[in-house]
Amino acid sequence: MKIGIVGYQGAGKSSLFKWLTGVEPDPSLSHTSQLATTAVPDERLDKLSEIYRPKKITRATIQIIDTPGLSRDQEGNANKLAALREAGCLIIVVGAFAGADPMQDLAAFEEDLLFADLSIVLNRVEKLRDSVKRPKPTREQELQELEALEPIVAHLEQGRPLHEFSLNDRQSRAIRSFQLLTEKTRRVVVNLADDQSPQVMQLLGQKAHAFAIPMQIELDRMSQEERHEFCMEMGIQPMDRDALLREFMLASQQMVFFTAGEKEVRSWLIPIGATAEMAADSIHSDLARGFVRAERMTCDDLFRVGSEREIKVQNLMHKEHKDYVIQDGDILHILANT
Repeated sequence: MKIGIVGYQGAGKSSLFKWLTGVEPDPSLSHTSQLATTAVPDERLDKLSEIYRPKKITRATIQIIDTPGLSRDQEGNANKLAALREAGCLIIVVGAFAGADPMQDLAAFEEDLLFADLSIVLNRVEKLRDSVKRPKPTREQELQELEALEPIVAHLEQGRPLHEFSLNDRQSRAIRSFQLLTEKTRRVVVNLADDQSPQVMQLLGQKAHAFAIPMQIELDRMSQEERHEFCMEMGIQPMDRDALLREFMLASQQMVFFTAGEKEVRSWLIPIGATAEMAADSIHSDLARGFVRAERMTCDDLFRVGSEREIKVQNLMHKEHKDYVIQDGDILHILANT
């Protein structure tokens, strides 16, 4: 799973990248993008480790992309945004210091995303319009694709992002490979200075998923208690790094399941709505091919009763078929013919 950090030059993207990953931004990658991997924080994994005392503990990870700062004149922005098309969630960083207007920057940034998407879809539509003029075996298929894409072009040309458009099945298939940016979930991080401004409070009030973080402060060098006290003094909601990572994980429509035993306790990321067969495949493709059943218990039940033995005594171990929909916090043991 990838999360993309984006914003205009000087907004504080790289500071957020460093805080989330612990990786120092590389100046040599300032014109491309930098990727780092960080563990998904989950205290349930620690509790499972206390119960099983495993030889190995493995945490699920997410990849975070720090993209080059965008230009306010839009020059070269489309190429810089291309690195984000594989991301499951966009983190938009806007500055609220040195006279910056975060509301204006956010609106301008949304336009950048929209123009990048419109360019891709319109390019495909123009090719199809030219292609369907010629008789050939694939003409009917191309006509159907063109019919699916033209309403999307019209919507984007009106200045409206794709997450406000109700896609039908044919349209979803037509744009799947484009990985359009305005279709992605986004979160907003306001890089706050020592003093607040009316624009900041307005943005935080309007955006349900906007977070104010004083990135100019050395957050990575402050303890959790120091950050909490600092944020309270500034009158903003304290934001913990782990809580922010979990928020980004959920925004990417991902959840966590576990495998547990004496050899290893491990957390896994999986898309919300995934089945037991898909969970098996994420562990190893052989388990999915030979899937027989999944034995399932929940973290809540295990923590309450204290042991896997007691789980079985109380009949809290469930046998699930391959179409069972995984729930966050499930602990799975896959049985398969391999």
